[in-house]
Amino acid sequence: MEDNFSNYFNQTGKVAKEYLETRLDLIKLQAAGKLSKALGLFFSLILAFLLFFFVIVFLGMVLGFWIGEMTNSFTLGFSCSAGLFVILLGIILVFRKPLIQIPLSNMLVKELLNEMEMEEKDDEDKEKEAGAIKRSEDEEEEELYEQL
Repeated sequence: MEDNFSNYFNQTGKVAKEYLETRLDLIKLQAAGKLSKALGLFFSLILAFLLFFFVIVFLGMVLGFWIGEMTNSFTLGFSCSAGLFVILLGIILVFRKPLIQIPLSNMLVKELLNEMEMEEKDDEDKEKEAGAIKRSEDEEEEELYEQL
């Protein structure tokens, strides 16, 4: 009798250990998935900002050369272009929260919420499948009981 209890506790301990290891692996995989999506979003935003930066730089050069040709002074043309960029920088600094911070945070929150909703739907689908399997097993048991 003591061997049965000892064997039971040993097997239960092994099962619990395997469960915890599997659960830890699952958490690691979920974290890696979320991290990869966040890094993907981060790098795509950096790439977009770099492209935007180059477009602004070249447009500034075009503006500087154009004003320089109009005024016959490239110094004046590039000074006006630089002044325009300083004004734009001031506007961005004053309105950085509604122009940059809030849209970026909203984008990140939407991405995380979409992922959470997808996980919940997967969990619900699995529960429905498990419920359907359980109902079919219950029906089979009832049929066998009726046959007896």
